[in-house]
Amino acid sequence: MNKTISAQELSRQLKSGSRLQIVDVRSPGEYNVGHIPGAINIPLEQVEARHADLQSDVVLVCKSGTRATMACARIPSDLTNSVILEGGTEAWKQAGHSVVASANSTWALERQVRFGAGLMVLTGTILGVTVAPGWFGLAGFVGAGLTFAGLTDICGFAILLGAMPWNKPKQKNSVEVRA
Repeated sequence: MNKTISAQELSRQLKSGSRLQIVDVRSPGEYNVGHIPGAINIPLEQVEARHADLQSDVVLVCKSGTRATMACARIPSDLTNSVILEGGTEAWKQAGHSVVASANSTWALERQVRFGAGLMVLTGTILGVTVAPGWFGLAGFVGAGLTFAGLTDICGFAILLGAMPWNKPKQKNSVEVRA
């Protein structure tokens, strides 16, 4: 069973000067939307390859705790003492602690892609049933795009959304936001 730490206890330890390394295992886009001050970003899929970057006392963080638990299982227990932040950054913010944001959007790019793709499939399906069967082509097009993105790790929709003004970096390098 993995060891956990509450947001309140983590805050107390950080204020007391504990030398904990906070590792946020979310995607860079999610990390930029808001992360615990001082956290470094090592996405889940890179944890095994970058375990040498970890210190001896590590707090693993994600949005809710699921990916942090997965990351903990990927780190050799003899290399580091890993704990998981209970409830992730959501619990951190709910406890009233600040986060650092370096992106204008409040939604991670991956979430925007899922929402947009789902909306297009739903729209194509509804219009295909109610207006004209040709609208099913929209749902098929989105499905083909998602399949291509999954196979190649290149997502044209993510590239397009990433260029939108709400996904541009903030004027300052980063800003601290109160929950």
